[in-house]
Amino acid sequence: MKFSKTLEELALLVQNTKIIGDAKVKISSIEHDSRKISEGSLFVCFEGEHFDGHNFINQAFQAGAKAILTTRNNVEVPSGMSILIVPDILKALAVIVPYFYDYPSKKMRVIGVTGTNGKTTTTYMIRSILINAGYRVGLIGTIQTMIENEIFPIHNTTPNVIDLQHIFFEMLKRSIDYVVMEVSSHALAENRVAGIEFDTAVFTNLTQDHLDYHGTMENYLRAKTKLFDEVSRSGLKNNKTAVVNVDDEASGEILQHVSCNRLTYGIKNNSDLKAAEVDVRADGTKFKIRGEFGVMKLNLHVTGIFNVYNVLAAVGATLAEKIDPAVISKTLEHFKSVPGRFERIFADVPFTVIVDYAHTPDGVENVIETARQIVKNRVITVFGCGGDRDRTKRPIMGRLAADLSDIVIATSDNPRTENPTEILKEIEVGIKEKIGEKIYNCIEDRHAAIFHAVEIAQPGDIILILGKGHEDYQILKDRTIHFDDREVAHEAIAQKL
Repeated sequence: MKFSKTLEELALLVQNTKIIGDAKVKISSIEHDSRKISEGSLFVCFEGEHFDGHNFINQAFQAGAKAILTTRNNVEVPSGMSILIVPDILKALAVIVPYFYDYPSKKMRVIGVTGTNGKTTTTYMIRSILINAGYRVGLIGTIQTMIENEIFPIHNTTPNVIDLQHIFFEMLKRSIDYVVMEVSSHALAENRVAGIEFDTAVFTNLTQDHLDYHGTMENYLRAKTKLFDEVSRSGLKNNKTAVVNVDDEASGEILQHVSCNRLTYGIKNNSDLKAAEVDVRADGTKFKIRGEFGVMKLNLHVTGIFNVYNVLAAVGATLAEKIDPAVISKTLEHFKSVPGRFERIFADVPFTVIVDYAHTPDGVENVIETARQIVKNRVITVFGCGGDRDRTKRPIMGRLAADLSDIVIATSDNPRTENPTEILKEIEVGIKEKIGEKIYNCIEDRHAAIFHAVEIAQPGDIILILGKGHEDYQILKDRTIHFDDREVAHEAIAQKL
């Protein structure tokens, strides 16, 4: 299945364009990475903080590119290469790329999950349920993209519109029935999901995060509402549903953007799907879900109240897609944790080590509170905050960690271009507000911090290593190094033994 459009056809989709060169040249692919160029490609010249696509025009031409997409009027290109000039590249791509690939999402069912926390686990649960219901499933998420069981690495929660439409195109070629995807606020704000027809949209929650990008919580929420505007639009497919957590304060605003079917869920408030008799244990969680279908009794391997909400979201999404409740419950009862999400490090020691991706105030609070429910002795929390990100959450996370833990070890996360010592000072402000007689340490080296936590652990303790979860790297000022919390925890345990 190959597509070919002329440059002129693509230009007609965008207002105020200009073509220099051959308008009839055939375009066989659209790429923003010169290393992926093939014969007949349109090369998109993005301009970023640290790179400029215009510097790679000659490389793209030599690889077979026939034209470039740019906003500049004075670009020099090799002889025989055409130029499509547009007023705004992102806006142009939002209409050009889905059209080029003939809107692949319209030929599959698409479930989008948005929210601050819970997106990854919820999408994996939904994927498992759909597979057990007999469907071919693709997944686009924080950890990886999957086409059935084939895994592809991913670098953003939601790829840009070029990569995303290409992924959908590949999934369509492989006869995928359902695409389950995490939809980030960045992607919604930047319209990376342009051209995707969503069938079911899930809202998990909204807590403080990404204010370095959005500026305010109002802007952050406004970005999230766009997904529900999208799912409410009429399209080629029927049975559109919004699945919304009504225990979250932002749900009221979300629901104002819903004009399709709605299915609410919660534990505290009245809802279409309500969890009851919740029993959180060290080895799992037991509860019932009541809804129009009756009562679903669940005895799960995953633990924590936050996972009860993830289960409710997954149940809501799959019920909206008319999946048999018996298939849903059977799948969930066999579901194990997602890598880096409350993931236990198994070792022959009298204490427990858990790695989790929690990197927001709400995420940190949820994970530590879950540990408190199941711990026999002390909770030791190792965490940090990322550099070049929302600074206001640093003292908040420090305060929560100190309030809920017995021992706090503040350390580096991904400091990026910031000085890790200065990040720790901002975290420490919050810690000092709540630490009281408890113990805390600031150990800048994350490797040393994890080793220290393991060294001081006593029988019955739970060590929580938070912030990076599945990540196997650490982003420093001048380089990115290999770093996996799980590997370091195993090393530290081996040394203690």
